[in-house]
Amino acid sequence: MLAVRVYGKEDMRVVDVPKPTIDNPTDIIVKVKAVGICGSDKAIYNGSNPFVELPRVMGHEFVGEIAETGKEVTEFTIGDHVVVEPISYDGKCYACRQHMPNACANLKVLGVHQDGGMQEYIKVPAKQLHHINKSVPWTTAVLSEPYTIAGNATTRGEVGLSKTVVIQGAGTIGQLSLKVAKAKGANVLISDVAQEKLAFAKENGADEIVNVKNEDLVEKVKQWTNGAMANVVIDAVGAPSTFKSCLEIAGVAGRVVPMGFSTAPVTITQQPIMQKQLTICGSRHQTFQFEPIIHAIEDNKLGDDGMVNQKFNIKDAQKAMDLMNNDPDKARKIVLLFDN
Repeated sequence: MLAVRVYGKEDMRVVDVPKPTIDNPTDIIVKVKAVGICGSDKAIYNGSNPFVELPRVMGHEFVGEIAETGKEVTEFTIGDHVVVEPISYDGKCYACRQHMPNACANLKVLGVHQDGGMQEYIKVPAKQLHHINKSVPWTTAVLSEPYTIAGNATTRGEVGLSKTVVIQGAGTIGQLSLKVAKAKGANVLISDVAQEKLAFAKENGADEIVNVKNEDLVEKVKQWTNGAMANVVIDAVGAPSTFKSCLEIAGVAGRVVPMGFSTAPVTITQQPIMQKQLTICGSRHQTFQFEPIIHAIEDNKLGDDGMVNQKFNIKDAQKAMDLMNNDPDKARKIVLLFDN
């Protein structure tokens, strides 16, 4: 069967690998139907992802249907449509005991630490599978995992009814965070340097958009909130400058949610954190977000709405990665599809 494997920096190959087999009575084999390409996949390809172990079959955003099950599997049957949860955890460490398995000391991620979904078939434990209604198109279902990232960030930020939320960055995660925040009843301002991305955000429910090349973000937030500043600031850019500005954009008792993993140092002062009693909340992967996100997709509260704008056959994975590297503004979300 075909798989997309990265062997080193900018060394990605479509190769033939053995198809997985049922070895234990609890095994489940999923026939992969669609895989999203994420910024972290791009980082793996470019050699800048610090977590990956090579060589690796990429892909942590993927969906498919049950192809085979072991004789003791009862909760899934052949033909079921499923969303795959890519993380696994030990359930015993301090983070897991604090209900944060996404920060588990022994966290493993499909497509990073273990082979992921860019292959025709994959064996996945039942606890990492979630049913999704067959009426949901594969290209919408594949957004479930990135939507859970937005779900976790908005949960960490305590986004809720009528709260004012500023999202820095109108890329894929920024756009999905916008959608989730609006579904939770928030008022949302989103900023970016690309007018096309901002226009798309406006079409998808943003209450206010700010192009930071032409406008002062702090002043716009001040005007938008009548001087109160934002209840929640989500940094979906992850640059030192955007994180630093979060402290100024956030209002009293506000919450700041950084989503990037830049290792560049940031110089900040303690005063705004103390004076405004800010809460800074890291957000990694997701915790218990798949079921609510899938239900929201099934109920049409969350959807594609133009997010998936590039589709490639798995055999053309290199073309897809080249597009993401060389012309990212044309790729809100790239999805690889399996024809058979």
